[in-house]
Amino acid sequence: MISVKDRVFRLDTVDTTYLFRVTKFGHLEHIYYGPRLVPGEDAQVLAQKNIVPMGNSVVYDEADEIYSLDQMYLEWSDNGRGDYRQSPTELKMPDGTFVSDFVYASHEIREGSVPMETLPSAYGGDQTLVVTLRDTTVDATLTLYYTVFAQANVITRRAVLSNESPEPLVIRRMMSMMVDLPDQNFHLYTLDGEWIREANLHCRPVEYGMVTNAANTGASSNRHNPAFMLAAAAATEEHGNVYGFNLVYSGNHASYIEKSRRDIVRVATGINPHCFEWPLAQGASFETPEAVLTFSDQGFNGMSHNMHYFVNEHIVRGPWQKRERPILINSWEAYYFDFDEGKLLQLAKKAKDLGIELFVLDDGWFGQRNDDKAGLGDYTVNRKKFPRGLKAFADQVRKLGLEFGIWVEPEMVNPDSDLYWEHPEYAVRHPEKKPVLGRNQLVLDLCQQAVRDYIIDQVGRILDEAEVSYVKWDMNRFIAEACSRALQHQGEFYHRYIIGLYEVLDRIFRPRPQILLESCSSGGNRFDLGMLCFSPQIWTSDNTDPIARLAIQGGLSYFYPLSTMGAHVSQSPSQQTLRITPLSTRFNVACFGCFGYELDLRHLTPEEKKEVKEQIAFYKQYRRVFQFGTFSRLPATKGNQVHWQCVSADQDTAVVGFFQTLARPAETDDRLRVTGLKAGQYLVRTQPQRLYLARFGSLVNHISPVTLNPEGILLQQANRYYSLADCVEEYNCSAATLSVGIPLNNQFTGVAYNENVRLLGDFGSNLYIVEKVNTEEADDE
Repeated sequence: MISVKDRVFRLDTVDTTYLFRVTKFGHLEHIYYGPRLVPGEDAQVLAQKNIVPMGNSVVYDEADEIYSLDQMYLEWSDNGRGDYRQSPTELKMPDGTFVSDFVYASHEIREGSVPMETLPSAYGGDQTLVVTLRDTTVDATLTLYYTVFAQANVITRRAVLSNESPEPLVIRRMMSMMVDLPDQNFHLYTLDGEWIREANLHCRPVEYGMVTNAANTGASSNRHNPAFMLAAAAATEEHGNVYGFNLVYSGNHASYIEKSRRDIVRVATGINPHCFEWPLAQGASFETPEAVLTFSDQGFNGMSHNMHYFVNEHIVRGPWQKRERPILINSWEAYYFDFDEGKLLQLAKKAKDLGIELFVLDDGWFGQRNDDKAGLGDYTVNRKKFPRGLKAFADQVRKLGLEFGIWVEPEMVNPDSDLYWEHPEYAVRHPEKKPVLGRNQLVLDLCQQAVRDYIIDQVGRILDEAEVSYVKWDMNRFIAEACSRALQHQGEFYHRYIIGLYEVLDRIFRPRPQILLESCSSGGNRFDLGMLCFSPQIWTSDNTDPIARLAIQGGLSYFYPLSTMGAHVSQSPSQQTLRITPLSTRFNVACFGCFGYELDLRHLTPEEKKEVKEQIAFYKQYRRVFQFGTFSRLPATKGNQVHWQCVSADQDTAVVGFFQTLARPAETDDRLRVTGLKAGQYLVRTQPQRLYLARFGSLVNHISPVTLNPEGILLQQANRYYSLADCVEEYNCSAATLSVGIPLNNQFTGVAYNENVRLLGDFGSNLYIVEKVNTEEADDE
């Protein structure tokens, strides 16, 4: 797993090898990261061959005119020693300079993972290499941690800086890790966006100079997720070299990708140095968040499979790890703030009749919370809406056979609230300047112990009183005025806030492990590995439009498994895009995640209720495949299509999603391709779904014996009680044939229709179930 020989460190996972060594001057030289090497491979063969000095180079030591840090592959680099690429640190040393030079002192190998003191981290590692570096002139120590997760093909890295000098050491930048890689004509892939357009995948070539992927909003952000990839130019979903990186952190982050004049690509990731300054007194230490690295030569899907396994096995923890998540109904898009017990119970009863398992009461249940202008911070139940209290209402929900969940936003406060009137000092704001608001609210100062204690007490009390089994924890604005009355050094604020958040989550939910926590931040504004250490799933986006979700969920799927993504069916047209989409497509996309509904069930037609009931039954049958199967993005040969698949752990079952965005006239033939199945014969069938008459408008007159007004009451009523069955296909073939692809029936081409024509149109989709046939039983028949 981890071996050391002649000051060469080798870290092996099942499919990868990571090599570095200590140079004669004590620096850590990176040698190799890629497909697993055979045992005993000579590191010298793989190492960089510098045999002549380069022009304009600064030589580290006059004893060796070739030894220039600026042209070497390194594991860590300091300022002021001749390396002009971005350093992972900017340190004002105890001697008053910004010059540091950390060189090798010792190492040790520990079994398992080494827990962190102030931050969450991955658990269940196989071995950890601890390398200690000391500055050449100052009493300061840098400790680098490398933990191997063999089955996941992941290596995590982090750093701890300690000051033993009597003078302070000031950190202005300190990354979690740095590594130099040989360029493979790399392209950089990042997840970028904003509210309701999170995590869209963007690609750009890595060119000379530096690109930064960063967030400075106080959260990991919907603008730039901390995860990113470096891929060889020829890489596809299924082939080619791909490096994946992520960070176990929920605050401001930054990653640097820099291509040097020598075609060396430097990668560093960690806390964003924006407004960051952290003094270390004598005897004090600072630990960085944990960085996650993986490699695959099996393309983007190979990299994703590594990351998904890592998250499910080593990030998500507690009773909900690898446990199937309930199907929920959320009250938000049904009622917003306008509800009472009667309305909610009516919704709950209809949900139970359809097969839903969990009722979630969203915003508006506390204080004077009748809109988004008041009440945040006051966790007293609104007695006008719940005259008998929340516990009585929750009991009624449970009597129906549903679990009860609740929405909270504990990190925020409205100026119009009892809490703010009593404790204005609890809010994050400049002591003299006029505060700036977001969504009519201020952020509570989690750097203050009193604030953390208040949140823990208030939220914990509600959860216990109402016997809550699910919590949606929201955070709906960015941090702006980054200052706290609790801090002497304001450069510590952003990081202290995140440490405070982690303390709050730990103190609330560690004693209540039975509660399923779903974190949220205006959707995907804090979708990161740090939050997943506390919440097994995250609300992916406030945008539930299925076509937008193809990009959002698809983007996140490069790094995060489907078991972490909240995905709901909502009303059409979408409240975020005004797009009209079929109920079937809204389901087909949402079932690739932790599934639920967020709409007013009273307005479903009898025919829609039948379809929803069928959807729920289907999802329950294949829930484990969707949530914990092996997810892959199958390359689509057409630009207007997206193909997803989930394969069961035993590789006997697959569910494939075939999604079409905009229809094209005279659409050409489609093929269904399925990969990852074990050898054998398989039955392939379309999951039945409905086609509603209203979709066809005046076209129904081609088959109707009488002429119907497409906007008339007769067709409207028929649409409520009658629908057409969509095309169902069924095939029997081998796994080998499926891996190549089988042709599907024609789509509608504007000429003719029969029951075998696939009627996708704009925003249409199908699910295909692929299940192994018991060949012995088939032979007996």
